[in-house]
Amino acid sequence: MAKLSVKSDAALDFLSLGALVHRLDPGTIPFRKARSFDVHVSGGEYNVAANLSDCFGLRTGVTTAMVNYPVGEIVQRVVREMGVKPFYKWFEHDGVRGPNIATVYSDRGHGVRAPVVFYNRANEAGAMLKPGDFDWASIFGAGVKWFHSGGIFAALSPTTSELIVEGMQAARAAGTITSFDLNYRAKLWKTIGSEERGQEMCRTIASHCDVLIGNEEDLQKGLGVAGQDVEKKSKLDPEQFFGMIDRVVEKFPNVKLVATTLREVHSTNRHDWAAVIWYDGQRYVSPTMQLDVVCRIGGGDGFASGLIYGMLAGKDPEQALRLGWAHGALLTTFTGDVTMAKLPEVEALASGGSARVQR
Repeated sequence: MAKLSVKSDAALDFLSLGALVHRLDPGTIPFRKARSFDVHVSGGEYNVAANLSDCFGLRTGVTTAMVNYPVGEIVQRVVREMGVKPFYKWFEHDGVRGPNIATVYSDRGHGVRAPVVFYNRANEAGAMLKPGDFDWASIFGAGVKWFHSGGIFAALSPTTSELIVEGMQAARAAGTITSFDLNYRAKLWKTIGSEERGQEMCRTIASHCDVLIGNEEDLQKGLGVAGQDVEKKSKLDPEQFFGMIDRVVEKFPNVKLVATTLREVHSTNRHDWAAVIWYDGQRYVSPTMQLDVVCRIGGGDGFASGLIYGMLAGKDPEQALRLGWAHGALLTTFTGDVTMAKLPEVEALASGGSARVQR
């Protein structure tokens, strides 16, 4: 077994690689009836960098595509506001068809009505990213403690998964911790050919990773690791997850930490929430709490960022798990995809704090 080794000095604590998107959110109104909506800037990989900067006070960056047009300016403004250092590969918009910053449409649902998510990723600049687009030698030469990417970005095109591998190899050569959030999305995977093609891609990436984030479905469908029927068992039973870890580590002996959230959805606004990690051969399980959910999108990225903060800050695995569990829970109480929490709130909830009024 082996533990994560964190660099003592680096220009950036955390760097992510992924596509930025803008999400249109009509609240609880279904899109077909919507007349207005909020705009959220998001991206599974970017969200972690934004959370780590804004809530946890770390120095973070994002390597991503940027388009020179007004939607791109919205995105750039929000990235600045969240304190994330951008490394942009620039694209020019032709005024008609793109390239574009992708659009995600997502209402919040309510009660017995589930949220509905759909996309317009046509002619997306992020999908055009390819090996050679970023100067990894310069970026990692300045020092990066943790490098992160995810399955959503990997599934955008054949070249994005190749770019992740290039980034992971450069990171590992520089002594940087590497993580990958499997983030299996059936709709996206259909666009790159097949589940088999996606598994091949994810297995290649996972072979370069120290840390994997993903639930049972992610491990089964993302990596092709055998497991039980994820639809029929309790979503809160950590033994089902831990039962797959031996097979994961056997296939990917480089992996030192595997983490996931456990969520039982009773209605759109009432979830049971827990989290587990396997680290250095040991198992850690959080308490289970009931969530009154405002918006569930971004909760998993909230968990990942709290966990990563804990590991970078030298917390013990139990504390790191609880910080991720608490921050992910708090993130479901906000609209939008990124954090509005403050670190003392996360620490209070992680240590067993309550929702009593703070006077």
